[in-house]
Amino acid sequence: MPPPLRNELSRYLRTETVGGTILLAAAAVALLWANTFGNSYVTVRDWAFGPEALHLSIGEWTQDGLLAVFFFVAGLELKREFVVGELADRKRAALPVIAACGGVVVPAIIAAAIGWGTPGMEQGWAIPVATDIAFALGVLALTGSRIPASARVFLLSLAVVDDLLAIVLIAVLFTATIAFGWLLAAVAAVAAYSWAQHARISTALLYVPLAAFAWFALYSSGVHPTLAGVALGLMTRVRRDPNEEFAPAARLEHRLQPISAGLCVPLFALFAAGVPINATVLGDMFTDPVALAVIVGLLVGKPLGIFGVSRLATWLGVATRPTGLADRDMFALSVLGGIGFTVSLLIAELALEHEPGSVVDTAKAAVLSASLIAGLLGSALLFRRGRVHGQRRTTRPRAGDGGAGAPRHVGSSGNDDEPEGSTSDTPQ
Repeated sequence: MPPPLRNELSRYLRTETVGGTILLAAAAVALLWANTFGNSYVTVRDWAFGPEALHLSIGEWTQDGLLAVFFFVAGLELKREFVVGELADRKRAALPVIAACGGVVVPAIIAAAIGWGTPGMEQGWAIPVATDIAFALGVLALTGSRIPASARVFLLSLAVVDDLLAIVLIAVLFTATIAFGWLLAAVAAVAAYSWAQHARISTALLYVPLAAFAWFALYSSGVHPTLAGVALGLMTRVRRDPNEEFAPAARLEHRLQPISAGLCVPLFALFAAGVPINATVLGDMFTDPVALAVIVGLLVGKPLGIFGVSRLATWLGVATRPTGLADRDMFALSVLGGIGFTVSLLIAELALEHEPGSVVDTAKAAVLSASLIAGLLGSALLFRRGRVHGQRRTTRPRAGDGGAGAPRHVGSSGNDDEPEGSTSDTPQ
């Protein structure tokens, strides 16, 4: 049995408020470090180690390696919601998928229109398409505690699908040449992982080497290796057998989510958000077409795409709005979709790789600024909507003193020391 301190630390890191706070703190440390001791920051970030086939810098290890763990957890969450969670209903599941598509297409179109013809925008239009899962959910948990719990499910599903689409874009846009032999090897490793899941093999001695080889093979193929994390997460079994206490997906998410939130994503932010902030960068943010494309794409394109497409889908009857949420709640969540941060920083690194460092710094500063503004605006809207929901609950007649009819709210639920969602993993 793990020591109580370790259990308590894991439980603490598992809460979304803490994950978002650590992520924000890592970004703040990166900015302070880069603008106070810039030479040491660059030296540490660019220090390379590893065997010849994987001789990567610390920044590249966090970008290619640690983010794969983040996307593995995201894949687990997505599959659980769609198979045994609240999105098992087809119409309810359709809304976050449709909204995510709108939240990718609209900001991409806006960014491409603003930056048309500018060097770097051949691929830079993809920078504002992503939503940061950890940051957005952290803001929701912090300021939307009185919003119905269906808001969390919608935002989680939206962000995961959104980032999955972003990773597909990364695989398509930033793969110059593909080594098909390695790509087939990666597919074979993922297929072997899936077969082992269906065969009910439970030893980590098989899964860890398979996952590591799938990541290495995808990296060697030229495709961005974080895609391996998503693929393996989606191949993990989410229904528990009668002789199992928890399904494999619930166990893995329970163990890896604190590592992802407390280590992997903050370390990536630490070595990606270190942008030198000076008068030139601040001035360029309001004149440089790439920076303007990023800012407008995140602050205007994201809410417009997510909310507009969601509203259209519910009006046409092809999707169902989450229980207990009004249009203004949906708009507040759509504003949180403008928190690009992690994946947007990743795409900025990749899309502007061959541009001058000042262009990359300005684009990353635009991502950070727009994400912060989206977080503050979303927080204000959620706080306002939370007051409305709170007033409605205080005036609504209850069935009894226990308040059996009261809706659930966003935040921690149940016993945090048990795998989240495990009670839904019943065999069918």
